[in-house]
Amino acid sequence: MEQLVLRTALGQHDHVAPLRDGRVTSDRLRLDFRDYPSLPKAFRVMIRGDELDVAEMAVVTHLLAHHFGKPLTGIAIPLWSRLPHANLVCAADSALTGPGDLAGQRLGVRAYAQTSGVWVRGVLQHEYGLDLAALRWGTMEDAHLAEYTDPPFCQRYTPPPGLRDLMLAGEFAAIMGEREIDPAGIRTVIPDADTAARAWIARSGVTPVNHTLTLRSDLVAQHPWLPQELADLFARARDMAVAEGATPPPPYGLAANAFGLQRLLDYSHEQAITPRRYLTDELYLPI
Repeated sequence: MEQLVLRTALGQHDHVAPLRDGRVTSDRLRLDFRDYPSLPKAFRVMIRGDELDVAEMAVVTHLLAHHFGKPLTGIAIPLWSRLPHANLVCAADSALTGPGDLAGQRLGVRAYAQTSGVWVRGVLQHEYGLDLAALRWGTMEDAHLAEYTDPPFCQRYTPPPGLRDLMLAGEFAAIMGEREIDPAGIRTVIPDADTAARAWIARSGVTPVNHTLTLRSDLVAQHPWLPQELADLFARARDMAVAEGATPPPPYGLAANAFGLQRLLDYSHEQAITPRRYLTDELYLPI
């Protein structure tokens, strides 16, 4: 049988390295990897064009794609995650003593619908009792979908300067959503943020997944075997990488991730990103 070739974009994660370097393969399909200047660029290409068949995708971007009728299907393979508590930072000399001091302040985020920001806001509301209506928001860019517009309580800024420089100049009390956080001149708003985040995960049972896998729905219709074949490939690559010393990612599959993903979808509705509450099985295949 001729191999199905899939134009693919993934981040440079240790647990997918055996797919990238060809040590894990399939007789039925071949992943033709395409690299972009940044992973969010791949999200935009997958959402807006026809250059990709399979891509890593931020969960809230996938949610919005579904909301706006994009022909994409999700597989609940956690490709990247982060601790939300540690992603909310302020200037090192800020007077903030904790999340409660943020009431009435302006916060910055790359995009209002950025998955990292949704997780942080959900934690602020549900774990620290902060009224999100008491916060003001500044954004730097859109949410990858041309159909989406920021809620009216957001103000768009045009870089330069960027988020961090605006915060250090006093425009924002705190920022969130930096992919790589340079610790110079900043600190977390939540004291001992990593410990607080791990305690929240243990207490709540939520795994804060940021990126999963997205593929074109027409390919699923044409090749019903494809989603399971991809899931098996990614699992084999993960197992090989972990055996070689890679940090294990969260468990794969919808059963293992439905609770945490649903929490993120609920947060998205609460934060006026989607007009209704979506369910995980609307967005992800049951594998």
